[in-house]
Amino acid sequence: MVRTIALLALALPMAAFTLPTASPSLGGQPTAPWRNLMPKPGLAGWHRTGGNATYTVVGDELVGRAVVGKGNSWLVSDQLYGDFIVEFDAKTDPSLNSGMMIRGQSRPDYRSGVVFGYQAEIDPSPRAWSAGLYDEQRRQWLYTLGRNEAARNAFRPGDWNHYRVEAIGHRIRTFINGVPAADIVDDTDARGFLAFQVHALPDEVAAKGPEVRFKGLRILTDSPARYALPESRLEQQGWQPNQLTAAERRAGWTLLWDGRSAKGWHSAKGGGFPTRGWTIAQGVLTVDKNGGGGDIATDASYRNFELSVDFRLSEGANSGIKYLLAPAAGGAVSNVGFEYQLLDDARHPDAKMGRDGNRTLASLYDLIPARNLSDPSSPGKRGNPPGEWNRATILVRGDHVEHWLNGFKVVEYTRGSDALKARIAESKFAAITGFGTTAEGAILLQDHGDRVDFRSIKLRRF
Repeated sequence: MVRTIALLALALPMAAFTLPTASPSLGGQPTAPWRNLMPKPGLAGWHRTGGNATYTVVGDELVGRAVVGKGNSWLVSDQLYGDFIVEFDAKTDPSLNSGMMIRGQSRPDYRSGVVFGYQAEIDPSPRAWSAGLYDEQRRQWLYTLGRNEAARNAFRPGDWNHYRVEAIGHRIRTFINGVPAADIVDDTDARGFLAFQVHALPDEVAAKGPEVRFKGLRILTDSPARYALPESRLEQQGWQPNQLTAAERRAGWTLLWDGRSAKGWHSAKGGGFPTRGWTIAQGVLTVDKNGGGGDIATDASYRNFELSVDFRLSEGANSGIKYLLAPAAGGAVSNVGFEYQLLDDARHPDAKMGRDGNRTLASLYDLIPARNLSDPSSPGKRGNPPGEWNRATILVRGDHVEHWLNGFKVVEYTRGSDALKARIAESKFAAITGFGTTAEGAILLQDHGDRVDFRSIKLRRF
């Protein structure tokens, strides 16, 4: 992995499936036409690329061994695959992250031919996000296991683990030891190679030669949809801009912005949608630099909800997503309230203001700094830089509120708590009577004079 991005999945009970590695059939269906894909001695049909890790066949296992050097290493299939189901077993050293590339890509015109694309993670760290879906060298995390405790608990450190990936049409599902792990709908890549990864390591760790082992790789390409496993209650994440999947609709998601018009939004000062300062083009809602349009807010108010917004910052940009905003006179809404901060931390001076970083990206503005709560061992917040898309998620259940950034929880607080009151007393909001007490209100996108793009704005009520 390089940077991370993500995707969220609600912690709902999930059905586990028995996925035997040797059985040729599933669920009483006709015998599945599996093909053995395990590399043979000499690695015919496969080629190495990327870093300097070694790959050897020992008995019925493929052994990837880390060596000192920069960059991830890959053993790539010569053949390309479109729709398929693949299964394999993997065991890795606790220090060695790995994965299986799914519909992988490599082009000379993209980052000098680096391997990129969908990857089913093999994550031996305490985070245990094995079988999460990562978009290597591109969008980063598409589906973390930040809310999938069942899949996290299914991983067996230091032992063999069974993986299953179903890539059928625009949908990709993963399973770890029979437990549903990830489920996305995305139309970026329909065909590509498979690849075994040996992740780059610090020199002092790589010098010890940690290994990852694979066995039992098999693929089903003949009518794979016939052999897909039954639906589970795992939350599905859609990555097609401004679209909802059928599963998302069933889960209660609605689009707050239709991708084409200003319907459902108005000037936060009251009246209609701003006549300048905001642009709608090619499925993107943009607040223009120095456009002077002012903030916009939803026509409706919301109490208990989950909000998901994809955003893209320009260099040095400052903006925000405000929520639970009280109504004001003349159809306006208050612009003072809780704010999910949108900021280019590296370039905007606001990042160094406030207290302890509480004005940085994804923070509860001027109150609580964003921290990596999903993976405390990794200090970074996992934001993508200006020019790349990020996904903000705000969860409000009664007085409990969470901020998520790219699949990582970064803020958690309780409205009305003594802890939050103490932070308010130390903030710029200290003199505002009743700050943060509104239980239901509008959602606002801020115009701070900098260009910021938005899309895929969706919400579900609880």
